[in-house]
Amino acid sequence: MNRTVYITLGLLLLSMKVEAQTVPNPNIDQWWSSPGVIGTALLIAIIAFVALLIIGSKLSAFIQRIQSHTNRKEKEEIKSDLINWEEEDLDWILERRKAAKKYKLSGTEHSGTSSFEDQRGLVSKVTRDPENPIVDEKKHETIRLETPQPLRNIMIWYLGSAVFWLVFGTLIGQYVGMKFIWPEMDQSPWLSFGRLRPVHTNTVFWGWASFAMVGLGYFVISRTSNTRVFSYSLAKTGWYLMNLALVSGNLLLMNGVNNGGGEYREYIWPVIVLFGSGLILTLYNFYKTVATRKVSEIYISNWYLLGGLIWTVTLILISYLPSFQDGLGETVIQGYYMHQGVGMWFMTFTLGLIYYYLPTSLNKPIYSYSLGVLAFWTQMLFYTLIGTHHFVFSPLPWWLQTVAIVFSAGMFIPVLSGTTNFLMTMKGSWSAISKSYVLPFFLVGVVFYFVGSTQGSLQAFRLTNFIWHFTDFNVAHSHMTMYGIITFILWACIYSILPKVTGNEPSSLAVGIHFWLAFIGLFAYMISLMTGGTLRGLSWIEGESFINSVILMQPYWVWRAIGGSLMFVSHLVFAYNFMVMAKKKKVSAKKISPAFTPVHS
Repeated sequence: MNRTVYITLGLLLLSMKVEAQTVPNPNIDQWWSSPGVIGTALLIAIIAFVALLIIGSKLSAFIQRIQSHTNRKEKEEIKSDLINWEEEDLDWILERRKAAKKYKLSGTEHSGTSSFEDQRGLVSKVTRDPENPIVDEKKHETIRLETPQPLRNIMIWYLGSAVFWLVFGTLIGQYVGMKFIWPEMDQSPWLSFGRLRPVHTNTVFWGWASFAMVGLGYFVISRTSNTRVFSYSLAKTGWYLMNLALVSGNLLLMNGVNNGGGEYREYIWPVIVLFGSGLILTLYNFYKTVATRKVSEIYISNWYLLGGLIWTVTLILISYLPSFQDGLGETVIQGYYMHQGVGMWFMTFTLGLIYYYLPTSLNKPIYSYSLGVLAFWTQMLFYTLIGTHHFVFSPLPWWLQTVAIVFSAGMFIPVLSGTTNFLMTMKGSWSAISKSYVLPFFLVGVVFYFVGSTQGSLQAFRLTNFIWHFTDFNVAHSHMTMYGIITFILWACIYSILPKVTGNEPSSLAVGIHFWLAFIGLFAYMISLMTGGTLRGLSWIEGESFINSVILMQPYWVWRAIGGSLMFVSHLVFAYNFMVMAKKKKVSAKKISPAFTPVHS
């Protein structure tokens, strides 16, 4: 009986036509009406609206200055006219002035049904908002923070290295961008695109952003723990190890020695061991500082800082272990590494910095501690499984691609939680945009946090991924996140804290030049590559030759170079502003904040 059943099943299987599951390509007849494309267009409109908002506030402040200048001029004219007045007229005016000074409100002036008339000019502004703030941050910060000299030195060391690597890394990026227009610029193997491109990306990742984050983090971890940094010597050792990794890694990359095809992990393992050792020392230093804190609770910023360091050390170990780096396993690990590097290191750590520097810049508490905790845990949950959305329609298992897309959509939860928390913290301080050089950087960074992250989730959908992936659109998206979010937030934090620590403020004009060059350059860079990338993807789908798509991209690469040039010039201005803020100066004794006041008490 059993033999008959087995034979029958065998014959049935042999008679069946065996074929793999086929998945048809998405229909792109109405690609422009897909949710991902519409959502991306709306997100770009939000950025444009924010730009108009900032421009409007600056113009309003400029007009007010002109009006005040006109008023001063009118007063001078009145003074000159008074010289020619008769004595009786002056006496009459003085008597009315004295009577006006003695006038007291009875409390019934603004009541009743009669029309209101402010004859004595007592009312300067009317508001119906009961929560209208009385004081906003002014343009010039007068408070100075008494910071231990070793902590101040560590901050300057790390931030100084960050500024150097920013200028160097973006100089390389600018040179690489020019090669799209003039590919015959040089013939040296050291300067070839394939060698310089990873130098650019790794330098701005591990050099600029990482050093700036750690330098700012040392102040936060000490300040919020109400204690001193556990070991300044460990901080210096970490600085040497990380810089040594950058120097040796870049020299090896330019000499053609790299880790193979792993994007953003081109440094070979001895180099990454140096960098990882620096991060492990930093993690230990941060942990011991928090462990010896003089307050009961752990402030929300420290959750993000410690979480980011733990995840990154784990990520380095996983991504460089060779046991599962064969075949499709390497592809899965590559997607995991790319997104964990951005999401669990740069994004997580930078969010921790926002939770300290944004409320202290506005002199108010964070809007919701609970939203911060929700964003933290959902970030840990969803971000860890979205790396495979870089390989949709690849030979990877279809279920794994679907999981990545679903978890990409789940990223709406931490992004909305964080954005709501930050914007509600800013509520009531919008007028400070025209008075502060810090708030515009924070505003752009927070808006890009929502726009860039949400756009990434929309791009993970199969239709948008089918059009945009492997095109220049991806380059635009990476700059929306690493530049629009991380870099603008880091600038905001540096401009917020460094003048308070050193007592040196940069020129408001120089900071304004830095802001607008970077913002306009990023916008031009982003829009040009998004537009060109879309057209390029559609040309591939229509079956046009690859060289036609290269020709199609030429005008968009020109705008890429223009935007990149503006961004690079802004970095030179920022480097000058940093030198102004970092120079040694004897801090005034007045208005000194206590050295270690709990910010969350």
